[in-house]
Amino acid sequence: MPINITMPALSPTMEEGNLSKWLVKEGDKVSPGDVIAEIETDKATMEVEAVDEGTVAKLVVPAGTEGVKVNALIAILAGEGEDTAAAAKSGGDAAPKAEATKAEAPKAEASKEAPKAAAAAAPAPAKAEPGPAANGHAAGDRVFASPLARRIAKDAGVDVTALTGSGPHGRVVKVDVEAAIASGSAKAAPTAKAPAGAPSAPAPAAKPMSDDQVLKLFAEGSYELVPHDNMRKTIARRLVEAKSTIPHFYLTLDCELDALLALRTQLNAAAPMRKTDKGEVPAYKLSVNDMVIKAMAMALMAVPDANASWTENAMVKHKHADVGVAVSIPGGLITPIIRKADEKTLSVISNEMKDLASRARSRKLKPEEYQGGTTAVSNLGMFGIKDFAAVINPPHATILAVGAGEERAVVKKGEIKIATIMSVTLSTDHRAVDGALGAELLGAFKRMIENPMGMLV
Repeated sequence: MPINITMPALSPTMEEGNLSKWLVKEGDKVSPGDVIAEIETDKATMEVEAVDEGTVAKLVVPAGTEGVKVNALIAILAGEGEDTAAAAKSGGDAAPKAEATKAEAPKAEASKEAPKAAAAAAPAPAKAEPGPAANGHAAGDRVFASPLARRIAKDAGVDVTALTGSGPHGRVVKVDVEAAIASGSAKAAPTAKAPAGAPSAPAPAAKPMSDDQVLKLFAEGSYELVPHDNMRKTIARRLVEAKSTIPHFYLTLDCELDALLALRTQLNAAAPMRKTDKGEVPAYKLSVNDMVIKAMAMALMAVPDANASWTENAMVKHKHADVGVAVSIPGGLITPIIRKADEKTLSVISNEMKDLASRARSRKLKPEEYQGGTTAVSNLGMFGIKDFAAVINPPHATILAVGAGEERAVVKKGEIKIATIMSVTLSTDHRAVDGALGAELLGAFKRMIENPMGMLV
């Protein structure tokens, strides 16, 4: 009668697993103890051994399948003398009777050893070449060993086939390997070579934990659930998209700020006064961030090949620098855009940025005021952050992370001087902007910051 093999529960909390690899193929004969598959759980990759004897009639679930539910049918064995084709057709109907004989992790040992299993799976041992008998077995005989014993032996470089097992039917278990290691009598494991040109199996993609899996990690009553609003959902979706689809690389350099700070002071002091409901106030008040926005816009104009966006069919080359600026708001952040920042004066950029930031915090921006753009600036300097790397916001190909300006000791003409230094990191989409091009862009930005008079002409 056909024997159904189902996805085993390799841990008390396991609900599904990834069938990483089949170690048998249809038509192969298996015996109790034979390792037939590798199953990946959230904690480790473990071997599954057959409990019954028979011939593999059908592999129902292909290797590499993810999210296979516990107790789902994964393969069918044909019993002794049974036609494999007939078993493959009728095996799925025999589930109730076959449940007791399905392949699963060794019951006693798996429950104790699985939580301790290493994250890396041991490969199926190579078949022994004909030679002298060892370990009480005829040459070429399979030596049964528990998955944990095989892993410990692999890590220690021990040949498991040379050990005498103390488990049921001579099975090598954990204590046998540990005893061999302690006594120094263990033989080195032979090095298995993969066939020339054989491709390595790709690792299954990691899957995020479900809500239930997360909550199980915390004691009931020790937390409260705050539902995500649409903004947080959008931020999460776009960040996942950015990190999973954009090949980021990062460039960091230091900019000297003293000339910029001096010019900023002069420009603010020269600001004309204007009448408002609150009395006379300066027509503008420049911040360092306003000057960073202008410098980034002018750097993109100086290096036009970096002012681009990637699409699958073409490179989008932008004619102006539309600079998005990350603004922190309750519950998240948003990136309003200074359009054509390359053409605007510092005072216009400053006042426009204040207006956009104010309306962003009250969530009154129009879509066209925060969608699109050709690059972005994220400044955490006001929080004392020295340097960091920002995540690119599609469709941008770059984003500049700006750290705090701080006094540092620098060497000038062989003498130690004190200068105000700001570290900046450019995150770049390597599909659109290569390393040398990104370095050229960042160098142009540095020149603008350290020679700020150029931003006035």
